[in-house]
Amino acid sequence: MKVFRKIRRKLLDAGKLKNYLAYALGEILLIVIGILIAWKINDLNEIRKNKIVELKIYDSLYEELNLNLVTLNSSIEHYSDDIERLEATINYVGLAPDEITLGAKDTIALLNFKEVNLLDGALNSVISTTKLEMIESDSLKKLITNYPTELGEFEMEVAEIKEIVDNNIKPVLEEHLSLSDILPKDDPKYYTIKNFGAESNYYKLLQDKEYQNSVISRLIHTEKLLTLAKKLRSRTQVIAIKLSHELGYPVNS
Repeated sequence: MKVFRKIRRKLLDAGKLKNYLAYALGEILLIVIGILIAWKINDLNEIRKNKIVELKIYDSLYEELNLNLVTLNSSIEHYSDDIERLEATINYVGLAPDEITLGAKDTIALLNFKEVNLLDGALNSVISTTKLEMIESDSLKKLITNYPTELGEFEMEVAEIKEIVDNNIKPVLEEHLSLSDILPKDDPKYYTIKNFGAESNYYKLLQDKEYQNSVISRLIHTEKLLTLAKKLRSRTQVIAIKLSHELGYPVNS
């Protein structure tokens, strides 16, 4: 700046007004260009920082969704087994006491309820903060925004089945079945309970209207849950694939 002031002073002292004005305008233009360059560099730095944050968001979501995929795959297999077992249980209704085999008894007594906990920490962190606006892809943003609704439907159905098992099926099972059935037959420690304790009555259990209705209700809700789980798995896979593209990860076939 001292150098510029000396040049301007010399031009003024020499009476070269036009040269002074032209030089002053050039100096102003140079300053403006410098400001614009600095502004542009600052914008590029902000874009770079935002991109780093965006990739971190993608990475945390990608990891969470892949863990959910593992859980959903396992759950879908589990629900399919549950449906087969519940259908078999319904078909045992009407059998004579001597026709109810040991395998049938095991099927009837096995509640096999499994709670499912899908992760949503990273998802909620994105949706409930300004992180969502940092995601550039509109299609990805829409998928992420809609995901909690589908996740909620799935969790509500899981809760519904848990209520049926805890409040309807378990009490009836405890009324008609004895836990002594699961104790070793040849162990002398359990001789008394095995020979003089209350016996299980599978025939009476199967004839119980409340039990029949509860099993049918659980079957219907499990079929619905299986459909929701497959839909949620598909949606989770779509989001994970889009995230992998953004992150530059290879997509698993």
